[in-house]
Amino acid sequence: MSLDSHFAELEPELPPVPMSAGNYEPIVRAGNLLFVSGQFPIENGAFRYIGRVGAELSEAEGYAAARLAALNVLAQIRAALGTLEGLERLLRVEGHVASAPDWNNAPKVLDGASDLFVAALGGRGRHTRTAFTPASLPFHLPVELVVTALVKPDWTAQIAIP
Repeated sequence: MSLDSHFAELEPELPPVPMSAGNYEPIVRAGNLLFVSGQFPIENGAFRYIGRVGAELSEAEGYAAARLAALNVLAQIRAALGTLEGLERLLRVEGHVASAPDWNNAPKVLDGASDLFVAALGGRGRHTRTAFTPASLPFHLPVELVVTALVKPDWTAQIAIP
């Protein structure tokens, strides 16, 4: 079964690729590496979650926000490669969770992304991860994911920037 087919069983479809919020590329390929710019919990072009985890949002809402940001990561990768089949594996996830001053359980929130990656990609979704807990993120969003991935050595599809 292809990764795209497996993913379709889990989710009806990947969301539309979010547009860049500034003067940068959403994804860059260097050799067999893909560098995915920060992805947020955006759904249908709108911010789905607003606020800091531990203040305006619960951990469960943070988990859901991280999951949605992970879907946007996969949408970016599929847009870049034409299909998820070109993905060898995820390598590194940097997770940023906007946090209330006395809250510090970012790993649990970021499991929303990690769980989705493994469910959707199997072993290809396993990755290293770092958690950061800034006081705020752009647009008052709760989660931002920055991902590095490995493309299959023989994958020749070019990046199609939306």
